[in-house]
Amino acid sequence: MTSLKTEVGDLVFDNPSILASGIMDETGMSMVRVLECGAGAVVSKSVGLASNPGHANPNFLEVTSGCINAMGLPNPGIDAYGDEMKIAVDKGNVIGSIYGASPKDFVILAEKMQSYGACAVELNLSCPHAKGYGIEVGTDPKMVKSIVEAVKAAVDIPVWAKLTPNTHILPEIGKAVEDGGGDAIVAINTLKAIAIAPEFARPILSNKVGGLSGAAIKPIGVRAVWDLHNAVSIPIIGVGGITNYRDALEYIMAGASAFQIGTAVMDHGPEVFNTVCKGINKFMKRYGYRSISDMVGVAHE
Repeated sequence: MTSLKTEVGDLVFDNPSILASGIMDETGMSMVRVLECGAGAVVSKSVGLASNPGHANPNFLEVTSGCINAMGLPNPGIDAYGDEMKIAVDKGNVIGSIYGASPKDFVILAEKMQSYGACAVELNLSCPHAKGYGIEVGTDPKMVKSIVEAVKAAVDIPVWAKLTPNTHILPEIGKAVEDGGGDAIVAINTLKAIAIAPEFARPILSNKVGGLSGAAIKPIGVRAVWDLHNAVSIPIIGVGGITNYRDALEYIMAGASAFQIGTAVMDHGPEVFNTVCKGINKFMKRYGYRSISDMVGVAHE
């Protein structure tokens, strides 16, 4: 008998698949649809203290084996987004994604997400294309620790930290999350990237620099999870380039307790969660694994 039931710290999900922040999570109903299509949980859009229009168009383009986006964290603000959260939390597990420029910002946002019924909060410490946020605070271990500590002291729900691959000290940052009392690490966010239109001799995106996602970044994400597994003892959620069950298993065997899917939803629809989980279940039966936990980190052995 095999089971896809998944534990991430104190949280238990029916399966290890989670919708990554930024895809089909602008509204409560879109998150509900993803849950109904088989995701074990969903992560909300990253929300800040005030409404943010994001970057001007063009802010998205497809490239070989992926996409580059520089959306700039568009969102209606935490107060307005509460209505969407309340719709989704009645239907399943919703992790509230938040971004800020200081520990105080993150505390206010986390308290709001907890009041809306989020089962956990995900700190966006890794967006590569929003000035003053994300990667700009998420590559300083001391700042990361102070943010995590402040949020942990303010809320009762688990605190996850989403980290950037755009650093040479990822394990050190992971340790800062753990030392700050964080409950889990999410790795990775997008990689800094740029695309140029030769005809115009100019960058295509209005922000010039964006974040690369999709299949192209999967080996980097797996390597990041591998490194973090060797550096921390708290759970890791792997994300980046997962399109099928084999991709998900690479993350799990590198050390991830669960995984997130984002860009693949664009290509395969929200049904991708059910498809990936069915593939994992068949693999487990064939190779004698009884639970997801049996496979976490086995490649290190």
